[in-house]
Amino acid sequence: MNAIENKRFIQGIHAELAKGNGKPFVDSLAEDFSWIMKGRTSWSRTYKGKQVVQNELLKPLYAQFEGRYLNTAERFIAEDDFVVVQCNGEVATKLGKRYDNQYCFIYRLAGGKVVELTEYLDTALVDEALEAPARAG
Repeated sequence: MNAIENKRFIQGIHAELAKGNGKPFVDSLAEDFSWIMKGRTSWSRTYKGKQVVQNELLKPLYAQFEGRYLNTAERFIAEDDFVVVQCNGEVATKLGKRYDNQYCFIYRLAGGKVVELTEYLDTALVDEALEAPARAG
């Protein structure tokens, strides 16, 4: 896929995330996918492998949400195998706090799949609104 096709692919995923539908995002992930969460929160690290991402990041994260998580994209920039997305998430937590974060996602694609995501976000909000994830080990 070229940059234009990659951009359209990610735009489609984010159109669904804006409706609260995360299935196309999860379906787009390669089995050896890596999610790099920047910062120094209890969530910050590199999650390697689609199953690890689902079990150690997404499952404990979504378990803290009261309602449906919505993610609305503002800007898409594509070059070669990379698509950069500036976006905003919004959801209430079960503890009654708002987790309305701003993100910069850098997607890397290969063979029609997302192979890597680097996430930049408001880490102070992560520490304020979310409980630490349980770590397998």
